[in-house]
Amino acid sequence: MPTIFLTGFPGFLGSALVERLLDRSPQEVSITCLIQPRWRGLAEQKAYGLERQKASRLGRIHLVEGDITRPGLGLGEAYAQLQYDTQEVYHLAAVYDLSVKREFAFRVNVEGSRNVLDFAEGCNALARFQYVSTCYISGRYEGLFTESDLEKGQIFNNFYEETKYFAEVEVQRRMKAGLPVSIYRPGIVVGDSKTGQTQKYDGPYAILRFLMNQLSVAVMPVIGDTSRYTVNIVPQDFVIEAIAHLSAQNTSLNKVYQLANPNPPSVAELIDLFAGATKRWVLPVSLPKVIAKSALEYVPYAQDLTGITTDAVEYFTHPTTYSCENTL
Repeated sequence: MPTIFLTGFPGFLGSALVERLLDRSPQEVSITCLIQPRWRGLAEQKAYGLERQKASRLGRIHLVEGDITRPGLGLGEAYAQLQYDTQEVYHLAAVYDLSVKREFAFRVNVEGSRNVLDFAEGCNALARFQYVSTCYISGRYEGLFTESDLEKGQIFNNFYEETKYFAEVEVQRRMKAGLPVSIYRPGIVVGDSKTGQTQKYDGPYAILRFLMNQLSVAVMPVIGDTSRYTVNIVPQDFVIEAIAHLSAQNTSLNKVYQLANPNPPSVAELIDLFAGATKRWVLPVSLPKVIAKSALEYVPYAQDLTGITTDAVEYFTHPTTYSCENTL
């Protein structure tokens, strides 16, 4: 039975993408999701809910237990048959934690991607390898980072960025060697633009929680000129609809798409949005970056009380902007 192979289910983006793929694919095409055994219960629950929304989806989500960090994806004897059946690969699985240790991030994001690429290269009927990267492979590159940019001598804020960069370097190397590829680089993904639904309350949500835990007048530490730096947040539904649409186009073959906001809000504008959403009058208090990060790191319970990590601070003084001509 022909199938689409997907990693990253039952994650935030993976679950939403499976729904779109089911509805756009012929009924004889299944979606095979590689899952870790510890996520079996949640994956079954998500798959059950998706399949029962429409009769045309029934019986089309197949869950197979494995691990992208293991040779052969941990699939054993099922590996060869799955390669034979696979027409398309969507690789979303990754470690997204900004504070992740390098060894673990490298094993999942780099070695894991190599293993999925190896799987894809053995699929004789493969039409496309669809890879979800991130805009932040740019690291702290100063200036405009385009969809054709990759190796720019950039330095990285954390091991998440670094290992996603190395993973995309490998994906682009295979693309140049002949593998049919499309690459998608989202900005900072937040909840659905219509419902607000999200699976994780990290990143910008930490600022919202911090403000909501204060009285009607809230203090907000800021760093530097808040009108100078931007925060490139994009809603989940935009990212999913963009991937679902672009991945179906012949013209998207061997292209990179930055799924970014072409006019992102400045830090100052974002604080104003948060103030309105939380109904707080926000008083910005300027701090040097070194003091802000030191306070979060060394003052007892500072990160627990604020919900803001030292890693997140860098994204409010981010020197990079992103073009998205291919996407638009």
